[in-house]
Amino acid sequence: MTAAVMAWALSQLASGQRVVLASVVETAGSVPGKVGARLAMSLNQDWTGTVGGAGLEMKVLSRCRNLLVSHHAPFGEVLRFGLNKGAKGYEVTPLDSLCGGQVTLSLEVMIPMPHVLLMGGGHCGQAIAASLDALGWKHSVHDTRSEFTDSSLYPNAVFRSSDAIDAYFSNETLQSMTRFSDVLLLGHDWSEDQQRLLKLLAMFSVNEALPDGVSGPRIGVIGSRSKWQAFEKTCKNEGISQEILDAVICPIGLNIGAESPEEIAVAVVAQVMASFKKVDANASNWRL
Repeated sequence: MTAAVMAWALSQLASGQRVVLASVVETAGSVPGKVGARLAMSLNQDWTGTVGGAGLEMKVLSRCRNLLVSHHAPFGEVLRFGLNKGAKGYEVTPLDSLCGGQVTLSLEVMIPMPHVLLMGGGHCGQAIAASLDALGWKHSVHDTRSEFTDSSLYPNAVFRSSDAIDAYFSNETLQSMTRFSDVLLLGHDWSEDQQRLLKLLAMFSVNEALPDGVSGPRIGVIGSRSKWQAFEKTCKNEGISQEILDAVICPIGLNIGAESPEEIAVAVVAQVMASFKKVDANASNWRL
C-alpha cells in the first residue's frame, strides 16, 4: 500500500499537481491504522490510500483539503488524535470513537518543482535551460526556428516545439497552461514575443474557471522598459485589462547588473526561485 500511495503521489507531482501526504507515524493502544499507513490527496481532491478509515480518516481528508487550497498554509504539520470523545492529553484532538487509542500523523504538502516554458531558444534560453537543469527543474522550449529547438541544444527539455505561434496556441487553454510554473518570452523577434504575449493574456481575460488553489503560470518578458511600454499599449488596444498587464514581469530577472546570457540566466532563475519559495528577493535581512 505504501509503495502504491507514494507512486501515485509522485505521478501527481509529475503532472504539476500539489499533493498532501498523510502518514501514521506513532500509535498507542487500539487504533484502526498502524504506523506506516498512508493516504495522499492531490489538488483536484482525488485521493488514494488509507490511514484507518472511519472518523479519523474523515478528519484527515478534511485537513488535507484545507492545506491544498490555502495559499498561506504550512508545508507540514503533526496531528494527534485521541480515539475517544473524552480523550485528554497534551495537544490531543478527541474523536467520537470507541477505539480508545491515540494516533499521531504527519501531513506533508508536496509542491511540484517549477516547469518553465522557454519561448525563444536562443542564447538566453539555452543558458536558462542549463541553470534549470542544475537545479533539477523542468523546462520546455518553443521557437519558430527549428534549429533552435534541436535536441543537441535542449537535451533535457520535456518537449520541444517549432510550430508557428498560432498553431502552438491553437490547442492550449489557461487550464492546460497551468502545467507550467512560468512562461518566459525570450524570442529573437519582438513581434513574435508580442504575438505570444497577446495569446497568453487573452487566456487570462476569458475568466476560465480553475480549481481552487490553482493559478495560471507567471509570465515574464525579456527586454527593456520601453519595449514593455510598447507591448502594454498594443495589449490595451486589444482589450487586455491593466490588472492582467500588471501581473506580467518585464524586464525579467533580479537587478544584479547581468549582461551575458549566463549572467542573465542567474538573474532570471533566481527570480523564479524567489517566486516559487514565496520570498522577497529584495529584502535586506538574509541570514546564513
